[in-house]
Amino acid sequence: MRKNSRSAQNERTQECVFGSIVMTEGRYRLIGSTASPYAIKLRALMRYRRIPHDWVIMTKALREATAHLKPMLIPVLQYPDGSYRGETTTLAYDLEARHQARSVVPEDRAVAFVCDLLEDLADEWAVKPLFLYRWWDPEDQAYVSRWAGEEWSTSDAKAGSREEIEEFRQRQISRMVILGATDENRPLLEESYRRTLAAFEPHVGMANYLFGTRPSLADFAWFGQLSEMATDPSPMRIMRDRAPFTDHWVRRLDDASGVEGNWYPREQALGGFAEALLRIAGELYLPFLAANADAFAKGLERLEINVWGLPYALAPFKYQVKCLQQLRAKFAALDAGDRAALKPLLERTGCWAILEGG
Repeated sequence: MRKNSRSAQNERTQECVFGSIVMTEGRYRLIGSTASPYAIKLRALMRYRRIPHDWVIMTKALREATAHLKPMLIPVLQYPDGSYRGETTTLAYDLEARHQARSVVPEDRAVAFVCDLLEDLADEWAVKPLFLYRWWDPEDQAYVSRWAGEEWSTSDAKAGSREEIEEFRQRQISRMVILGATDENRPLLEESYRRTLAAFEPHVGMANYLFGTRPSLADFAWFGQLSEMATDPSPMRIMRDRAPFTDHWVRRLDDASGVEGNWYPREQALGGFAEALLRIAGELYLPFLAANADAFAKGLERLEINVWGLPYALAPFKYQVKCLQQLRAKFAALDAGDRAALKPLLERTGCWAILEGG
């Protein structure tokens, strides 16, 4: 039986115009760059979750269309209704509310908290050695500025032109001191990368993720950072030498749409892999967040810490005060049973006292 024209129109794929781009009804549009760890984090997550979307490289026209979002960061997710939103953790949780299948948040609340903490560690600390490696050595500068400069469209110069590439390179180099990529901090940043690889290498595999045989939000956050380091010249050589199976794991997680798996029971989920990264959080990241919050509260121009016998110093950041507040709020929201289950692990790894507010 032939369908009437109205029925056929309702069932076929429709296209709606928003600004200067065309969207397919019912699909998201993820706007980013392959050089952004946060953009590929969200792309891999959406691929795994089989959420219909189109991947689009950021252009000057799209920069203008999303200029109302503050701060202007990559990626931007355009929803099927045409609205634009940013910040990958917020987006990931919003997608959890909108799409039930193939969740990336562990069902166990204690494990879910650890997932949030390890995602934050990736998003807020692992990006620091990535930024250092990208803009310290001339080889990495040249490689990344050609790649990211072409895709990020941050200047008025023609995309991919020498002018745009050089403008992007100079822009990023000018931010090195602000973001702590200095000669003083370099030994700690490089050591944190080596320790991260050492934490991953014994545990990754064809079906091994942080909390099960399925990937979590934290896995995708680490994928984003490590995938870029597996591509940029200097950290790529280090990874291939020290952690070849981590290199393979990262490559596979780019598209895990065919992965089917389960969450581990609590005891197993909070075992070796998670504990190895929690130790980095307890020894490095949480002390940094606490020192940052203290320096910001006192109005200091500089925070200073010493981790693993190595110094680290930079101006305090308000955003990372918020990071610590959010982690403490999530920790406080756990019930007594979940906190009790986590206490031995968090004390053993040095996380407990700072999360409690100490």
